Amino acid sequence: MRRKKIKKVMDQELLAEIYYLKQDWMQLKKIIDHSIEPTEEGLRDLALVQAKYFYLLREARYRKLNALS
Repeated sequence: MRRKKIKKVMDQELLAEIYYLKQDWMQLKKIIDHSIEPTEEGLRDLALVQAKYFYLLREARYRKLNALS
């Protein structure tokens, strides 16, 4: 019983982190897209956030999570 509760909490944290990273990724992408000359650091940050986002999406798929459930 306790194990299920811990899994549920961890799953909710994972979904929250995915949502946060998506917002962060879209915000950085918007800034980079509107920049005349994006910096290397900005492009690196964008790539890092994007990689984290897709990694967590794969983890959620592996755990068979659904944001609607």
